Amino acid sequence: MIDVNNETDAQVDEIEFAELATYVLREMHVADGAELAILFVDEAAMEQLHIQWMDEPGPTDVLSFPMDELRPGTEDAPTPAGLLGDIVVCPTVAARQATAAGHTAEEEMLLLTTHGILHLLGYDHAEPDEEKEMFALQRRLLLTFLADRA
Repeated sequence: MIDVNNETDAQVDEIEFAELATYVLREMHVADGAELAILFVDEAAMEQLHIQWMDEPGPTDVLSFPMDELRPGTEDAPTPAGLLGDIVVCPTVAARQATAAGHTAEEEMLLLTTHGILHLLGYDHAEPDEEKEMFALQRRLLLTFLADRA
């Protein structure tokens, strides 16, 4: 089950984000019953979470909160159903990043959501080899999702 909630004034197509999450989880061979929440919050709420959980000031673009520490499965052995976790996205931070990157705020939020799901599945980018693997997978997943929708 994928739950998407927008607590901001930003325009967010909740159905599209649920479809993206469904696509990414299917590609990562996570069971259909896995639970994921995607929450869109304003900068004040994001800053509070950023300070509380990362001990860093200011709002950030996305935070991931894994629950059952599920990991990607395989076609023959999908990840069992469980509580994957929560992703929190800040649309105003995403909009600023999108302007700097030369794409839309929605595209940036889709990218951040994909990034957040990969973090929930145990991917990280602290080391150069991890970053290369995670960002390549993130790019492939997002591009194939967008291509399938076109």
